[in-house]
This record gives sequence, C-alpha cells and structure tokens, in this order.
Amino acid sequence: MYPLLRKYLFRLDPEEIHEKTIHALKLAEESGVGKRMLKMLYGVSDERLKTELWGLTFPNPVGLAAGFDKNAEVYHALAAIGFGFVEIGTLTPQGQPGNPKPRLFRLAEHQAVINRMGFNNHGAYLAGKNLIDYAYSEAPVGINIGKNKTTPNEEAASDYSKCLDMLYSYGHYFVINISSPNTPNLRDLQETQSMRNLVRAIREKAAELEARGARKKPILLKVAPDMSDEHMRDVVQAAVEEGISGIIATNTTLSREAVQNHPNANETGGLSGRPLTERSTQWVKEIYQEVGDKVPVIGVGGIFTGEDAYQKIRAGASLVQVYTGMIYQGPGIAKQINKKLLELMAKDGFTHISQAVGVDAR
Repeated sequence: MYPLLRKYLFRLDPEEIHEKTIHALKLAEESGVGKRMLKMLYGVSDERLKTELWGLTFPNPVGLAAGFDKNAEVYHALAAIGFGFVEIGTLTPQGQPGNPKPRLFRLAEHQAVINRMGFNNHGAYLAGKNLIDYAYSEAPVGINIGKNKTTPNEEAASDYSKCLDMLYSYGHYFVINISSPNTPNLRDLQETQSMRNLVRAIREKAAELEARGARKKPILLKVAPDMSDEHMRDVVQAAVEEGISGIIATNTTLSREAVQNHPNANETGGLSGRPLTERSTQWVKEIYQEVGDKVPVIGVGGIFTGEDAYQKIRAGASLVQVYTGMIYQGPGIAKQINKKLLELMAKDGFTHISQAVGVDAR
C-alpha cells in the first residue's frame, strides 16, 4: 500500500509532507483509539529483541534517528508504530528557523535525501514542555543537542550546557551533535582537543545537575562519516577517555561520489540513505573494534531492511536507527526490520539479538 501512496507523496514538497506527517501523528497521539490502532498495525513485541543498555530497557533495537521529531511533539505515537527508541531534536538553547528553503531534496533513484535544515527547532524550553510526560513513553526517548548558528565555536560549550541545564530532567539519554554539516564550522568541534574540551564541559554540567539531585543520564557522541580513519580513532578513543557513554555512527555525509550524476547532487547539505549503507557499517565495525569493549555503538546510515540492520548489529551496533529509510519504506519500517531480525537471528542460531552484536568484528 505504501509504495502507491509514496508515488503521490513524492510529487509534493518533502518538507510539507514532513509537517503533514507530524500533524497526523499528533492527531493519533491525542486519541487513545488512534494510538491503539497504530500499535495494533505496527507494534512489535518479542523478548528476543529486548535490549538493556545504560540501565534502560529498549523494547527492540530499532530506533528513529534525530531530525524527524525535532520538537518532541510525537514521540509517543512513534513508539506506538514500533520504534524501540526515539531520538528527538536536534535542539538548541534558543529556537531558530534553520537555513532558507528549499533545504530538503529527494534523490529517489538512489533512495537518498540531501538536507541542509540547519537545526531548525523551537528551542529547548518549549521542547521541555513537550517532554513533561516522557517517563510514560513506551520506548526510551533520547535528546539530541546542538549549538545555535550564531554562537561561535569558542562559546559552543555554553550552548550545549544550557541545553543540558534546561532538559536534563527529561529524556532517557542525551546526544552531543557536533557532526551535522549544516551549521557553519560545527564539524570543527570534532578536532580531538576541541571535542575533549566540549565533552569535559558538558560532563561537568551534568555532574553539577546530578549534585543537585538529578538522575544521572548517559551522554553519547554522534560522529560524521567524513573523517579519516586516524582522526576517527583519535576522536572515539578521546571521547571514551572523557567519559562518553556511547558512540552514534554516523551522521550524514558531504560526499557525492555515489550520486554525482543526479540533478540534486550539487545541492549543499548532508547526504543520507542508501549511498551511506556500506560506509556507515564499516565505521560501526571500526569503532566497535576501537571502543566496543568500553561503550556501546549505535549504528545509523542507510538502513532500509532487516538485512541492513543485521549487518550493522553484526558489525558491532547494539542498537540501530533509521530515518531516510522510513521516507522510502513507510511507517511500517520498524516492524518489517524487527520481523526480519528475528528470522536472521534464528538462522544463525542466536536466541537473543545481543548475541549477534559484533560477531563480524572480532
């Protein structure tokens, strides 16, 4: 059914479709019947998929990446359609409009998307209001935080700390986003010493909040796929030394190698989707080999099928995230992936998904 609907949807502006989808999910979330219907159609429940990390229980390992529910408006509905966790944001201390439109482009032949959204969001304060009942979510809620466009890199730690200050009472885990290509110079913060200083400042703020009685939350780092092998190793090792709880690999890429003949290939922004599948899986494997015995890895990039997700899990991902895959596969993607994971696990003789983590990286 979705392939037929997609033909119609893809004639419309991608950002308009996103807004309509958020609106529809809001309506479903506000109606008990709507939410139950979503759960009945798309829900997945199997003990073999349940994953325990950081003292949190993930109903299944397939989450929705940041960028979809930017303002924490529909995370309950997203849990109802089968996602094992939902990451909201990216949030900045002050609300900001993001980059000028158009800023979202489909490359349908490649099952890809280019975006240069630029952290458009309503700001951490309003998101906090939407997160007031996060504890009742049926799946863990992550909060992805960034800096405002106008904040210079030298003052970036202040923005991330402000976000933490406003939001630490909400959400189950936090993600430091210094890998988006759509905020000028943001990726410069991935320089090893800059990253160390930033993580240190954020950890200090977290410790201060915990000293005042806040519950300790895991803080993860999301990395870009465009670093050299050596730089990536330095970054993840340094991040772990500074107390990071996990690594998310990877964000979007600036490379256009796989889509160079497409008319949208020259659009600036980050490329996501199918062209990133193998590249991000390779990064998951290398990062797992570097730090997988110390912190979990979350794999993201080009996941469309259960096979894609399973490859990332076997490469070392304890959890995986989708986003572009949902644009092309529809709202049933989490259910489809999880059903396939159960088949692939059984074929390999595994009785729990955790047994497959990293088997190809050892």
